[in-house]
Amino acid sequence: MKSRSTGGLVYSTELGRTCPACRQAVAQCACRSAGAVPATDGIVRVSRETKGRNGKGVTLVKGLGLEPAALAQLGKQLKAACGSGGTTKDGVIEVQGDHCERVIGWLQARGHTVKRAGG
Repeated sequence: MKSRSTGGLVYSTELGRTCPACRQAVAQCACRSAGAVPATDGIVRVSRETKGRNGKGVTLVKGLGLEPAALAQLGKQLKAACGSGGTTKDGVIEVQGDHCERVIGWLQARGHTVKRAGG
């Protein structure tokens, strides 16, 4: 027989989907938003990569050490400055195209220490 003490409520007709840990609605979940910010050495690394993208290049920005919401906002501003699309996932901002020099200049103007990584 399975113990129910370790399980949690997953769906409620009042709240919709709920977090099993804190039993709040997923949109208001406190335990997921309290995720740890990754430790960095203070240097933002900008590189260009084509691996796994059928030869299409993207500019990668790593090492910012921001919370996911702040990283997504910075990614949005960075994509707008480059006039290009992209995404933010796993603590890395991806900007479509080869915009390394533009990204480096943009980040340095906002006070970040930036290094060009890779070739």
